[in-house]
Amino acid sequence: MASPLTQNGQAYGMLSERTRRRMTDRLRQNGISDERVLKAMHEVPRHLFVDQALATRAYDDVSLPIGHGQTISQPLTVARMTELLLQGRQPGKILEIGTGCGYQAAVLLKTGAEVYSMERLAAILDQARRNLRASKLVNARLVHGDGNAGLPEAAPFDGIIVAAAARSIPGALVDQLAEGGRMVLPLGETEQHLWLLEKTSQGVQKTKLDPVKFVPLLNGRS
Repeated sequence: MASPLTQNGQAYGMLSERTRRRMTDRLRQNGISDERVLKAMHEVPRHLFVDQALATRAYDDVSLPIGHGQTISQPLTVARMTELLLQGRQPGKILEIGTGCGYQAAVLLKTGAEVYSMERLAAILDQARRNLRASKLVNARLVHGDGNAGLPEAAPFDGIIVAAAARSIPGALVDQLAEGGRMVLPLGETEQHLWLLEKTSQGVQKTKLDPVKFVPLLNGRS
C-alpha cells in the first residue's frame, strides 16, 4: 500500500519537482524578482500543506481550502507579500498574523527570517505544526492567540505580514513594528487591496497595492 505521501507508488515530492519549476517560472513571469523568495517558493513542499486529495493542485496558482473556513493563499499572493516585506533588506524578525496551514511561515523560514506566527484557531494551529514538522521546518514560534493584539512580548518586529483582511489597520501591530520596519496586509471587506506600511521616524507611510481576496481578520481565539 502506498504511503499517505505517495500517489501511484511515487512520492509527491518526486512528482512535484517539474510542477514546482513551472510555478517559480510563472512567478517570474508575473513580476516576482527576489531570488530569495523564488528559491524559498521552490524549496518549500507546498503539497504537504494541503489536503492529500488536493495535492495535485498544490502548485497551481489558486487558493485552496484547508478546513475550518480557511484557505491557503495562491502562490503568487504569498510570493508578492513576502517580496514586499523583504525587498532590499535582510529578513530579520517577522510576525505573521494568521498561521493557517503554515505555508507562509515555511516560506519565510526558508528566506532566513526569524518567524513568530499567530493563529486564533487551535485546530488550524495544530495542523500547521504537523505540516511544518513534515516539511522539516520546525523553527517558527507558533502562538495561539488574537492576532489583532499582536505579540508585544516579542516586539519590536522588522516585518509584520497579515494573512487575513482587516477593516482598518490594527494599531497594536503598528506599535509593534520597529522603526524602519514594514507591514504588508490586506484591507477591506467587499473590496480588498493589499497595503504596504513603512514605519519611519516621521510616521507611517502607506501604499495601496493590488486587489486581493482574503478571509476576514476576526477578534478573539478558539
